[in-house]
Amino acid sequence: MINKQFCPAKINLFLEVTGKRPNGYHELATLFAKLTLGDNLTVDAAPAPQTHIQLNITGPLGDKLEADETNIAYKAAARFFEQFGITAHCQINLEKNIPMGAGLGGGSSDGAGVLRALCQIFNKPRQSVMELAAKLGADVPVFMYNETFLKGEGIGEILTPLPAPGPLPYVVLVYPCTVVPTKDVFKRLQLPDKKEVLTNCSNLDKLITYIGCGKGLSTWKKFLFNRLETCVFPYVISVRNAREDICKTNAEAVLMSGSGSTVFALVDTKEQATDLVNNIRNKERLVFFSAF
Repeated sequence: MINKQFCPAKINLFLEVTGKRPNGYHELATLFAKLTLGDNLTVDAAPAPQTHIQLNITGPLGDKLEADETNIAYKAAARFFEQFGITAHCQINLEKNIPMGAGLGGGSSDGAGVLRALCQIFNKPRQSVMELAAKLGADVPVFMYNETFLKGEGIGEILTPLPAPGPLPYVVLVYPCTVVPTKDVFKRLQLPDKKEVLTNCSNLDKLITYIGCGKGLSTWKKFLFNRLETCVFPYVISVRNAREDICKTNAEAVLMSGSGSTVFALVDTKEQATDLVNNIRNKERLVFFSAF
């Protein structure tokens, strides 16, 4: 049976690090937002005497990934079959449009897309693979939900879908063709004090309220925040330059997504977004236009 899935990219409109657990994992308060930019996935699977998984990757960024058992899409299929004791032939075709190591959740979205597809093909509820999704990667559960906006807490595993009736701005994403290792970012992190965390978490609540009430960008842009920017901009020139170039334009709000390296801008109109793309595109970076 063939199943097709769209695997959206994500950005973080807010990201605060609220603490660190004894096991080394950091606790977060974040607002995920999924985009119309994404990968396209086709899964063809059926029961068979032995399990065989074949992964083919195409698309403008397909040559950047290995199509083998190290790929999260392959891992998702293998672990799905293991969990349910299923043997099957599974053909996965992935059209890759989201850059890797960009803070856009591309790999996590692909893994979730495979799980969603296999759940439909083999008639399994999505909830039955949520634990598996979390083991594949911290952001994978985000993409198991249909909703565009989700609040993330804990180490990212506590997710609350949120309403967003609009109007919503347009998004211009700048990927400086630089991979920023997440481990390096968190090594540089100095945890904020509790008072600052409380203030910022209050701002997150305001951001969620305004978006949920259908307020425009001008109302809530001041609450956009990413704690990890201070761990990236001073150390990675290409990311810092991307931000500086965007800030010279008409963009109303500029932020880094996740632990980088993508920097995005929010603008009210499609015309503004198109102008921004034309102004900041160059040979050293990829620039994408998207909506929520």
